[in-house]
Amino acid sequence: MAPAADTQQKEGRERPAREGKARRRALPWAVIAFWIVILAVTAPFAGKLSGAARDRPVDYLPASAESTRVEHLLQKLPGGNTSDALLVYHRDGGLKPADTKAAQEHLKQIAGRYELRGGDKPPTVVSKDGATSMTALSVSGLPDASAQGKAVDGIRDIVKEDKPEGLKAELGGQVALMSDQNEVFQSIDGVLLLGTAGVVAVLLILIYRSPFLWLVPLAVVGVAASAAMAGVYGLIKAFDLTVTTMSTSVMTVLIFGAGTDYALLLVARYREELRHVEQPFDAMRSAIRGCGPAVLASSGTVVAGLMCLMAADLNSSSGLGPVGAVGVFCALASMMTLLPAVLVLLGRRVFWPIVPVYGTEAVQRRSLFAAMGNSASRRPALVLLCGVGALVALSFGALKLPGTLKQEDAFLKKPDSVAAMRTVAAAFPDASSLPITVVTRTPQAGEVEKAVKATKGVATVQPGRSGEERTELQVFSVAKPESAGEKKTIGALRDAVHDIKGAQAIVGGPTAQQMDLDTTNADDRRKVIPLVLVAVMIVLVALLRSLVAAAVLVLAVIASWGAAMGLSGLVFGPLLGYKGLDPSLPLLTFVFLIALGVDYGIFLMHRAREERLKGAGPEEAALTALRTTGGVITSAGVVLAATFAVLATLPLVALVEMGFIIAVGVLLDTFLVRTYLVTSASLLLKRWMWWPGKLSRGSMET
Repeated sequence: MAPAADTQQKEGRERPAREGKARRRALPWAVIAFWIVILAVTAPFAGKLSGAARDRPVDYLPASAESTRVEHLLQKLPGGNTSDALLVYHRDGGLKPADTKAAQEHLKQIAGRYELRGGDKPPTVVSKDGATSMTALSVSGLPDASAQGKAVDGIRDIVKEDKPEGLKAELGGQVALMSDQNEVFQSIDGVLLLGTAGVVAVLLILIYRSPFLWLVPLAVVGVAASAAMAGVYGLIKAFDLTVTTMSTSVMTVLIFGAGTDYALLLVARYREELRHVEQPFDAMRSAIRGCGPAVLASSGTVVAGLMCLMAADLNSSSGLGPVGAVGVFCALASMMTLLPAVLVLLGRRVFWPIVPVYGTEAVQRRSLFAAMGNSASRRPALVLLCGVGALVALSFGALKLPGTLKQEDAFLKKPDSVAAMRTVAAAFPDASSLPITVVTRTPQAGEVEKAVKATKGVATVQPGRSGEERTELQVFSVAKPESAGEKKTIGALRDAVHDIKGAQAIVGGPTAQQMDLDTTNADDRRKVIPLVLVAVMIVLVALLRSLVAAAVLVLAVIASWGAAMGLSGLVFGPLLGYKGLDPSLPLLTFVFLIALGVDYGIFLMHRAREERLKGAGPEEAALTALRTTGGVITSAGVVLAATFAVLATLPLVALVEMGFIIAVGVLLDTFLVRTYLVTSASLLLKRWMWWPGKLSRGSMET
């Protein structure tokens, strides 16, 4: 019976091993099957996101601003979908009779195809030199941006036909500006997706030096992007969330940038564990345990920072918060589940030709980051002082940042609408080409019109649409659109009409919108920035168990943001010739750089904390963390900066500015702040870096 008993005991010992091995094989396949289902369900909805994005003027306006309320009231007036445009004809030396005849024929054709308020003889004004004519068109029956765009294209086609040689015909005005902007937006998604994927692919090939490995994280981040697009589309349908093309563009960059960063950290730790653990499944489990908390905290800071944007009054900013948060969550979920499953199934061979062999040590090369750490350790106070001084000096460049970006300066390549507005500005220097809109209760419309005409700075007043409850007045100022003079006129108009009892008169229009944007962005900065700082601090303290370390990391990335804004001031106007800065960028870039920039500090300090818990002294832990994480964190920083730099290839000034500021800030944080400033601060503070946690106690010293 003894042999039988021994056999049973042996089987009893082997059964758990076999069951464990089976589970190790089954779990990765189950995870992959789960994501295949997710992809199959979400793919049809992901493609609908671009069509659901809204880029109307009101979608980029503050929710509670006066100019926003004007836009909503205009939609309720008779012909609420009326779109205003300016048809401009110009000939150097003066318009000829044939030019006037052609213009009249064009107007008849336009009136025959579209419903014009005023029929085929809308008001036309000729400049004093007789070289330019300007005709105001009000086109009704255009319910959405798509219909408006088609109408703009149709009118442009008409005026290009049978046009005398030498006559320049252009279509401008608010609807033409928005149509040109929407056309640019529609071209962004595909270009951005391909550009970002291409940049990430090239960098992964260079980083991994493997012909196969780079494909895995790139494919996984593609799955995350599809899931995120479908998720955002669901939010739009469920909660009527305002999602603009800028929001979806930033989300795409975030998914590729943040997702690739998480992949780099996980793969580096997995490669390290494969040399000490025989089975890939067990090595991956150890890798996730080691870097998982840092990755979770990293994504947590980004999500927390983005969700704080929901407190903003600006529609485009508040909508960007949940959109970006969905993107980061999908990137995190895919990189911490799907990526490990695929890598485990592929085994060690995915790293070919540099395969990590069990029981061996990685080839020790001369470490640049060890040299950096040693240089910082010799004179940490001097290094810290010089680094902080450099960042502060750079930040003074922000004083040279250009003023508020005007609509006509928002494009890198000037479209027809901008050319038309510039022609009008040159031909009619004493009048604005874009109307100021006043909406009042109809019974008080006459009284309001008298007050408007009596306001200093007003050139002309034209009646607009009128309904039983509300009436529209179109006001043209003496000053140019979006100029300081027109803004002063709008302020005077608001003072004048607000005082008329019972009129409930409010003032809007393009320049009024810009004024409200400036005011709202300033208010949003005062509300959102403190919320972001508190949210990030909470996540950092929870991870690092230290108030001091959390404060050092936050102060460091604030310095990076200030320096990035300063460098932008030295580049945007003087070198690139940009005439303005998008007013939402100071807040948005602050949120992104605080949330994303602090990630690299998290990776560094989490590794330092690990070393301290193993018994290393504060100085040794700081230098070891820099040496061991330097390569992968630098790679992650370069990838993130490169993905945001892709925005600089797009044809909108605001996106170029955003990409530049964030890319520069990330690079500063990667190469200066993390390597020198945070490390120097750790060397100077020693155990106090970890106050008030247990690592700050003297007994933890070695």
